[in-house]
Amino acid sequence: MKIGLSYDLKETIPLRRDHPKDALEEYDSPETVEAIAAALEVGGHSVVRLGGGKEFLTNILHNGVDLVFNIAEGRGNHRSREAQVPSVLEMLDIPYSGSDPQCLAICLDKPLTKRIVAVSGIATPRWHVISQSKRLGEMAWDDFPFPAFVKPAHEGSSKGIGFASRVESARQLIKVATDLLKRYEQPVMVEKFIAGDEITVGMVGNSPPTVLGIMRILPKKDTHLVYSLGVKRDWENMVNYECPARIGTRVQHSILDASIKVFQVLGCRDFARLDFRLSPEGVPYFLEINPLPGLNPRSSDLPIMAGKMGWTYQGLVSAILNAALERYPQCVRR
Repeated sequence: MKIGLSYDLKETIPLRRDHPKDALEEYDSPETVEAIAAALEVGGHSVVRLGGGKEFLTNILHNGVDLVFNIAEGRGNHRSREAQVPSVLEMLDIPYSGSDPQCLAICLDKPLTKRIVAVSGIATPRWHVISQSKRLGEMAWDDFPFPAFVKPAHEGSSKGIGFASRVESARQLIKVATDLLKRYEQPVMVEKFIAGDEITVGMVGNSPPTVLGIMRILPKKDTHLVYSLGVKRDWENMVNYECPARIGTRVQHSILDASIKVFQVLGCRDFARLDFRLSPEGVPYFLEINPLPGLNPRSSDLPIMAGKMGWTYQGLVSAILNAALERYPQCVRR
């Protein structure tokens, strides 16, 4: 089968001088693209590198492919940017892997995702959204629970998250939120901080999806570690990844049930990764979902988790592809 690979490389994204330092973090490295291409080729497929942005538009119009394996994050600062490539593919009636435009647009909007999940009966920390800095000083924060966590509302890959994201007072909150509003040019979400274990869940497949693994992120040094971009970049020195997570059976079942329900309610397809915080009482609180998780074989959470669960990288990529192919029997017959 001839498979197109859509992606956005860090070096192809133009930056303004005032962009934040982590502006390119959502985008991929050549290492990731080459690893996926190699995994697909081992499976007997030929791979056409389509790239992203205008390059993708040109390449998809001039290269006939049977299916697109999509990891493109989209361009710009739009909350629907991850839906850009799937939208084009649907317009051209080209099969593709991963979630559809509606799902991707919803899930990148963290507050909207939490509203949908909360209505569905899934526990998620109390939150508030701030769109303008002048509103910060006008609001009464007396009844909001502290400590709280402050982050951009429409980002992934822990962009905008650091040690200062956990705030202990309204004064700290206003300072951090004001800075984020200016630097990331988008609303900020303030969320009750759940003091407990950080849990991430990997999922592959559909109808129903398979829980690939539950991974607990344990700090090596700082017990109050914030799982920030800096930590992810230096994860081998900063954290231990415990997978399978050594948690009680009851808690494990709660996380499994919540993960499958969130995946299905939001309309995810083929693969995803979900983040939870586990309260001291053992209650899993949903934080967010990434329906387009990173696939760097060395540093992304999903491949790390897969490896700890006995999967090869090629097996993970093949499982994602095979889940997509179930929607497109015409591709299988070619």
